[in-house]
Amino acid sequence: MSVRVGKAAEAPTFAQAARGMLGNAQLRHNVRHATDVIRARRAHAVGETADWQQLRDSARAIKDHVLRHLDTYLEQFETACKAAGGKVHWARDADEANTAIVDIIRSHGGTEVIKVKTMTSDETGLNPALEAAGITPIETDLADLIIQLGADKPSHIVVPALHRNKAEIRRLFMEKMQLPELGERAEDLAGAARRYLRERFLRVPVGLSGANFAIAESGSLCVVESEGNGRMCLSLPKVLVSLVGIEKIIPTFGDLEVFLQLLGRSATGERMNPYNSIWSGVTAGDGPQEFHVVLLDNGRTGVLTEPETRPTLACIRCGACLNICPVYRQTGGHAYGSIYAGPIGAILTPQLQSMKHSQSLPFASTLCGACYEVCPVKIDIPEILLHLRNKVVKSGGAPLAERLAMRFAARAFKNGGRLESAQKLVRIAQKPYVHSGSIERLPGMLANWTQFRDLAAVPAESFRQWWAARQNKEKK
Repeated sequence: MSVRVGKAAEAPTFAQAARGMLGNAQLRHNVRHATDVIRARRAHAVGETADWQQLRDSARAIKDHVLRHLDTYLEQFETACKAAGGKVHWARDADEANTAIVDIIRSHGGTEVIKVKTMTSDETGLNPALEAAGITPIETDLADLIIQLGADKPSHIVVPALHRNKAEIRRLFMEKMQLPELGERAEDLAGAARRYLRERFLRVPVGLSGANFAIAESGSLCVVESEGNGRMCLSLPKVLVSLVGIEKIIPTFGDLEVFLQLLGRSATGERMNPYNSIWSGVTAGDGPQEFHVVLLDNGRTGVLTEPETRPTLACIRCGACLNICPVYRQTGGHAYGSIYAGPIGAILTPQLQSMKHSQSLPFASTLCGACYEVCPVKIDIPEILLHLRNKVVKSGGAPLAERLAMRFAARAFKNGGRLESAQKLVRIAQKPYVHSGSIERLPGMLANWTQFRDLAAVPAESFRQWWAARQNKEKK
C-alpha cells in the first residue's frame, strides 16, 4: 500500500526539525503575527454566537453517527452522484488515486490542470505524479500559488503560506511572474495573482478540486473559500475531477447548516466563508460537462476501526487547533514534516501511516488541552495523543533509557516506601547540579529537560515527611 502524507515518511523527527525552526526568527514572527490575528477574529465571531456550544455538540453528533455508518453513507453518495451524471472512482491508496486522476486527464489529451482547495492531493503527492506524466499542475488558491511559485511547503491547513510576509511574496511574484514593478499593498499582490491566473482559467480545459463536504443524500460536493478562485476552477473547465477523503461525508443537505456556521468562524473568524460552491453531477450547457469523484481511503479505514482514535476523522480542517497551539506557534508547520501540521497533524499523520512513520509527532504537544477547547467538532486531541504515545512506547519506539526510566518511576509511585527511597537517592544525586534552589543543567540525555527551563530542586523534606511530622506534633 502506498500512503504518502507530504514527506512525513522521510522527515526527521519533530525535535530535530523544530530545533532548526526555532532559530528562524523571521518565520516565528510571521507565524505568531498571523495566528494572533486569526485568533482575535475567531474569538469575536464565536463570542457573538449564542448557541456556539450547541452547534459544536450537533456537529460532533453528526460526525459520530456518520463514522459509525460510513459504509452506508458512502454507498448512498455513490448512487446519488451517478444518478446526477457523475462518475465515482474508489482509491485504496495514494497510487490508485493519482493513477485514476492522471488517466482521466490523459483521456482528454490534457497537458495542464488547474487546481483548487485540494490538500488531499498534497497528501497523495499528486503534483509530482502529474509532472512525471507530463501534466503541469497550476495552483489557483492564492496561498497555494505562493507555495508553488516559491517551491515551498505549506505550513498551515487553512493558510498554507502563513509563514510568508508581504515583502517576501512581493519579491516572489516579481521574479516568477516577471513583473518589473509591483506595489506593496495586499491589493497589489492579489491583483497580480488575479491577472496571472485569469488567462489560465479561460484556457485550461480540466479542473481539479478537493471538497470540504460530500453530501450523501444528493451526491453533491461543497467547497468553501474566501477568494472566488475556487468558483472559477469549478465552473469554467469542461472536465472537473474532485479528490475527496471518505471521511468528508455528511448525511443530508440540511447538515450543512451546522458545519458552515462552525467552519468559517473557526478557520478565519468570518461568520461564513464568502464563497460556498455546491454542485451535483452535470447539467447540460452549464459548467463542466464531465464530472469525476475520486473517493480516497489511504489509511482512513484503519483509523476508523479503532474506537479510541476514530474521532480523528471528524476533523473539518478549520486549523483552529494550530492557531491556539503553543508548540505550533513557536515552530511553525514545517517542523511536523507533513502536509498536516499542528495538533491535528500530530494525531492524523502517524495513523494514516499505520504508526510506521512520524512516531515523534504524538510527543509534539504540551497536552495543555487548548486544541480541544477550540475544536468545533470536539475532537479530544490530548486523549488521542496519549493513546498514540502509549502505542509508540509499547512498540519500542521510545528510547531504551527513557523506557527504563519510566518503568522505574512507575514502580516507585506504586509503593510509598519505594517512593521515599527514590527521593533520597535523587536528593543525593542532584547536589552537584543545584544552584540557588534550582537545577540549571543536567548531564547526558537528561540535558533535554534543562535546555530551555530551570527545574526546582527536590526539597530536603517531602510532603509525606512534612505531613507525618505535623501529625506527630498534634498527637503530642
